[in-house]
Amino acid sequence: DVVSFLGASYFRAVDDTYQYGLSARGLAIDTYTDGQEEFPDFTAFWFDTAKPGDTTFTVYALLDSASVTGAYKFVIHCEKSQVIMDVENHLYARKDIKQLGIAPMTSMFSCGNNERRVCDTIHPQIHDSDRLAMWRGNGEWICRPLNNPQKLQFNAYMDDNPKGFGLLQLDRDFSHYQDVMGWYNKRPSLWVEPRSKWGKGAVSLMEIPTTGETLDNVVCFWQPEKAIKAGDTLAFNYRLYWSAQPPVQSPLARVMATRTGMGGFPEGWAPGEHYPDKWARRFAIDFVGGDLKAAAPKGIEPVITLSSGEAKQIEILYVEPFDGYRIQFDWYPTSDSTAPVDMRMFLRCQGEAISETWLYQYFPPAPDKRRYVDDRIMR
Repeated sequence: DVVSFLGASYFRAVDDTYQYGLSARGLAIDTYTDGQEEFPDFTAFWFDTAKPGDTTFTVYALLDSASVTGAYKFVIHCEKSQVIMDVENHLYARKDIKQLGIAPMTSMFSCGNNERRVCDTIHPQIHDSDRLAMWRGNGEWICRPLNNPQKLQFNAYMDDNPKGFGLLQLDRDFSHYQDVMGWYNKRPSLWVEPRSKWGKGAVSLMEIPTTGETLDNVVCFWQPEKAIKAGDTLAFNYRLYWSAQPPVQSPLARVMATRTGMGGFPEGWAPGEHYPDKWARRFAIDFVGGDLKAAAPKGIEPVITLSSGEAKQIEILYVEPFDGYRIQFDWYPTSDSTAPVDMRMFLRCQGEAISETWLYQYFPPAPDKRRYVDDRIMR
């Protein structure tokens, strides 16, 4: 099968690997509020009769819940390398709704290059998706690597008429997962392309702590800025792409990978007999594509913004194996706070942006944990 409607308002599709991964939903209600989340149901389906050999078919569905009712039309195109769904919905609010999520999707991120807290297995990475990608209404491209935080995190990225967003699985290398059961290197990405003006709102991302791969812990959706009142009617048109790669990508340099680890020492000198005097956390962000090689002789400038702490030991390294550049910096705390640190970086050359924007959220350890532990037994 290539498309599955799973219960409630969940559904999913495959690409040419025929490997299921993340799921979409018809609607999300009160996902992150002070009340109980509401899960609408698709209560009835109708199918247009397809002819033999057709690769496109149409599904109609009724959605129902305590707060809203709606009608959906799915025109599903089963192409050779991807499944594309044209989605049209008409919604009627029965009650005031604190938080309405349009084009919601649910995925899993347990551990990856940037987050290995619960990755004590033979698998280097375990995730259905590795990043949230956004193409903002102003044209800016954003890459936000996913996390498995110790505490639930909710972030809303404000926008006006977004061009697209999605949860992507861009690392397709089997050796990076070593999983012959889950086949995470084959999981599809999911990209949302609005087909009408959505106005002001936010791409909202919720990340929930998880201890393993069986618990979906990532939720993403579009949240309209305008409050939803009882009696309101709404309509949204959008296209879903289930594929290895999104249908569009930035012409600028793109983030390939994000890595984190021990900092506070010169690159090429891994601590041996002596650990650094001051504790720091290192971040290495790999960029590929765009005009990086042409920009290099003119000077590549990383523009780094932090909500707290300082970035030091900033390095720009050409990496021949992937023909790109690694931007590396060490984050040093300037307080004892354990509040999440919002990080933002893009590359600039002669005043012009030459890369998409990298966003990240780092969770500093408690002050008494900011030390290097030598666990060698010497006698």
